[in-house]
Amino acid sequence: MDFKDKVAIVTGAGQGIGFEICRLLVANGAIVLLNDLDAELAQTAAFKINLNAAGRCIVFAGDSSSLDFIHKMVDSAVERFGHLDVVIANAGITLYGDFATYSQEAFFKVLQVNLGGSFFLAQAASNKMKLQPAGGAILFTSSVVGHQALKSLAAYAMTKAALEMLAKNLVIELSPYKITVNTVAPGATLTERTMLEEDYERVWSEITPMGRPAYVSDIANTALFLVSDEARHITGQSLVVDGGWTSVSILPTGIK
Repeated sequence: MDFKDKVAIVTGAGQGIGFEICRLLVANGAIVLLNDLDAELAQTAAFKINLNAAGRCIVFAGDSSSLDFIHKMVDSAVERFGHLDVVIANAGITLYGDFATYSQEAFFKVLQVNLGGSFFLAQAASNKMKLQPAGGAILFTSSVVGHQALKSLAAYAMTKAALEMLAKNLVIELSPYKITVNTVAPGATLTERTMLEEDYERVWSEITPMGRPAYVSDIANTALFLVSDEARHITGQSLVVDGGWTSVSILPTGIK
């Protein structure tokens, strides 16, 4: 997949899936604005990527759920490079909690980051992409929990299902401008965070039909396809990458 001189924004990309998406985009020729709330994490991530592609990965640290920051980031990309071709709204938070006692503070925080940040990033980016003859590509990061219920994830799962509906709805709004909007829905994935959970890999290997959780490369390669020119006729879709787990939906037990 050729992204030569395309300009991309990826949020929540200091580590894990977002980092691997940035790395692959740059490896395939893109210029990437790497966003993360943690400035030090973002700097470290960009440094690693730029070891093999000096200057192609640019740090843009900040709160991707802030409307002012979103506009600053999008405007900066267009002002500096003249166009914005790919936007991947990957930033999200997971705040576990029992439904009966889930706090209002946690509820609105999850909505603000997962939904608000994605919605308004897509809005700001698409308003720039509309002015481009080639349009652009927008991708949301959903989750298998937008398809299958898991305990203590009511609020989080609601936001992920909502992102998939947002992508469908934006087909009506953005297709006339050659802008595609899709979602990728990862299943259990080995990241810096999940590998800290005791028995995570063992449990998910046992209940995933393909015999293992996803690697970040599994998700990142799917993301790149969905924002590539090879997928220009795919829009409004959600692609689940879970090794078949949602087909059987065996619930995890024993993770400590």
